[in-house]
Amino acid sequence: MRAQELKETIEEKVLTGERLTREDGIALFDCDDLGFLGRLANHVREKKSGDYAYFNVNRHINLTNVCTSKCKFCAFYREAGAEGAYTMTVEDALEAALGSAPLGITELHIVSALHPDLPFSYYVDVIRELKKALPDIHMQAFTAVEIAYFAKISGKSIREVLEELKRAGLGSMPGGGAEVFSSRVREAVCSNKATAGQWLEIMRTAHKLGIKSNATMLYGHIETYEERVDHLIRLRELQDETGGFQSFIPLAFHPDNTPLEQIRKFERPTAHENLKMIAISRLMLDSFDHIKAFWIMLGLKTAQLSLDFGADDLDGTVVQEKITHAAGADTDEAIERDELVEIIKDAGRIPVERDTLYRVVRIYDGAVA
Repeated sequence: MRAQELKETIEEKVLTGERLTREDGIALFDCDDLGFLGRLANHVREKKSGDYAYFNVNRHINLTNVCTSKCKFCAFYREAGAEGAYTMTVEDALEAALGSAPLGITELHIVSALHPDLPFSYYVDVIRELKKALPDIHMQAFTAVEIAYFAKISGKSIREVLEELKRAGLGSMPGGGAEVFSSRVREAVCSNKATAGQWLEIMRTAHKLGIKSNATMLYGHIETYEERVDHLIRLRELQDETGGFQSFIPLAFHPDNTPLEQIRKFERPTAHENLKMIAISRLMLDSFDHIKAFWIMLGLKTAQLSLDFGADDLDGTVVQEKITHAAGADTDEAIERDELVEIIKDAGRIPVERDTLYRVVRIYDGAVA
């Protein structure tokens, strides 16, 4: 089928609400007509979110950068005792959280590393003490990769680990650690952590326990277009089964200071590629309500433009993100609520401050929920 006929077939499917196939997804990645992709993705976004564009007021806490995984795309991890290595105490985490409370945060976003010496009880204590001190703040914490590691070091099952964390105050999970599900890619760049099958099974278990989560894909390194599409389809299939994913976040690879930078010359994905990835994600993930443009990785200008390419969420105020900045991100580590509101308004959308579970906190058109 000629390229124009493919585009017309895909457009008809999108406009009539028919699910796109693997072959359709590959064809979209082969298509360089960014206007076409944006127009279709924006159509889907409007059906799902109208003119709303979401954000929340959150604070990131990265408990430690000491890690046994040593992923080749990561600039954040350190060996124990190495220069720059750190590990927060429970008191350190509490101090950081309390220091951000006056900003009006509604979420603490907590991710860590696979520390060789910290016991599982440490992570439970962090959540319990934070929840005790800040009972109205939602605790979004620990990727599926970390959950797998907690099960390994504690001798508990995945379900037992999640249940204990939930009792301590865990509200939901971030989507990190998915990377790319391809076994070829994972063997090459992140072979020392949870497999794709384990990641998906942990999310399935979390969703069954009532723990919502996000989902991600790290793109722009050694993966192929076909592997990107397969990743999206596996996420879509699990969402069909559980309905537990709240949003999908495409994460653009930042190569600076990573082992991959030394192995092969990488450049960051361009704005064109980032917008294309967001648009195709919106088109393929029809069972996801939200596509998030993570401004920390994209930059504010591209993130703002992504609101015309299928994204309906700009994440949040963040406050002190470390992982992407270790890989050379030149964006700010935080943003003020008012600036996010203005960025969304300038894009012609209605800013909606949400909590982690997408309950409306405030609509910035004069109405307050």
